[in-house]
Amino acid sequence: MSQEHLLVRAARGEAVERPPVWAMRQAGRWDPEFQRIRAGKSFFEFSEDVEAAALASLAPKRFGVDGIILFYDITTLPFAMGLPFELKPGAGPVPHQPIRTMKDVDRLSADPDPATYGHIRALLQRVRSELRGALPVLAFAGGPFTVPTYCIGTGKDVAATRRFAGEHPAVWNALLEKLSTATIGFLNTLLADEADAYQLFDSWAGMLAESEYEAWAQPFHQAIFAGAAGSPRILFVKEGPYLDKMCSSGAEVISLGRRHDLAAARRDYPHLVFQGNVDEEVLRTGTPKQVAEATQACVRAGGGQRHIINLNHGVDKGTPVANFETYIRAAQGRSSQ
Repeated sequence: MSQEHLLVRAARGEAVERPPVWAMRQAGRWDPEFQRIRAGKSFFEFSEDVEAAALASLAPKRFGVDGIILFYDITTLPFAMGLPFELKPGAGPVPHQPIRTMKDVDRLSADPDPATYGHIRALLQRVRSELRGALPVLAFAGGPFTVPTYCIGTGKDVAATRRFAGEHPAVWNALLEKLSTATIGFLNTLLADEADAYQLFDSWAGMLAESEYEAWAQPFHQAIFAGAAGSPRILFVKEGPYLDKMCSSGAEVISLGRRHDLAAARRDYPHLVFQGNVDEEVLRTGTPKQVAEATQACVRAGGGQRHIINLNHGVDKGTPVANFETYIRAAQGRSSQ
């Protein structure tokens, strides 16, 4: 059944009747239905509740999206490797004991037992069962630069990450290697469990200098995409400045930001599929008319083929539901209701 899904066919570069559409963070706090399902639970309590996480993952289906991405967090994998996290308001995921030494890295498992993330496997099966083949299911993993930054407690503070890498280069490089290896195993498990595609979220890698990107991101992207293959692979680097390197990562689909010219990317890399790149700020602050116009412009730039419509980043928590509805309808060529 997955072979017939519009999104999967588009991701493989096959001819499609229209470009598919979904959105990063389409299951999120902006949606009142998501908030109802969450019912005040803490993030990890919520995401580890398979039934609740399945309902949250499936909530965007009612808007007509062309794919369902599973609801969990990028710290699921390091947690399974032996590094617990908690989600702190305003700070994001924070490790209980940040990685500081080689002994800390050695304690992490490069090949965690799939039972340690059994709730994600159960979530995938639950969502697939509920969909009964109606839509493809996307899995994901955090990128090989972004996840280590959370493991050392720096997150999107790239200056702090640079200091750590400079002061502890052996520890930093060993952490990147171990997480990359574990990511390959994690994604292969989910692909074997019949995820239809996956996205690698290396959000903070877009803030790196080119030499840093070449050392801390690019080789690990290539290793992960080579090691976890067989289904469409999507690379997301938030506003990634090094499009040429992203396009040589091994992913079939490259996600673009608002800094990128979609039509030019399609011209320069005709063998690839591009995802994006409607500005999430328009969804958050614009009128439905402005959302429709921005989405239609994206559809035109995409040319109808080798294009998956998405945003430049995730749906913001302040996004009006009406704007998300307009985005999906406009992407699919449906008139406003």
